[in-house]
Amino acid sequence: MLIPCLACESRFGPDEYFSACSDYNRGMDLVSWTCPRCGNRDDLRVLPGELGFGYPYRGRFDVHARVRVPGLRRQRGDLRLDISLDRASWRVSTRLRQPA
Repeated sequence: MLIPCLACESRFGPDEYFSACSDYNRGMDLVSWTCPRCGNRDDLRVLPGELGFGYPYRGRFDVHARVRVPGLRRQRGDLRLDISLDRASWRVSTRLRQPA
């Protein structure tokens, strides 16, 4: 299973793809991902069996493109999202922001 970057169309194995996730926004239920090849940054929603790409709009995230990833699972924690596929798993933590 190879997962594409929607900007440059490079394809990545699950470990390389999910290891490039850098931040989990629990309020919007979004994961930040940066393509290891082209540097494009996307916000995405991890859903059962697929990834949802889109953008925030009026306080919510509108999914406009979906990439099927059969067997993909997710588990929300207080300050993290645990992603699993087959026997592998990845943890994306919430980056704590400093008050202004």
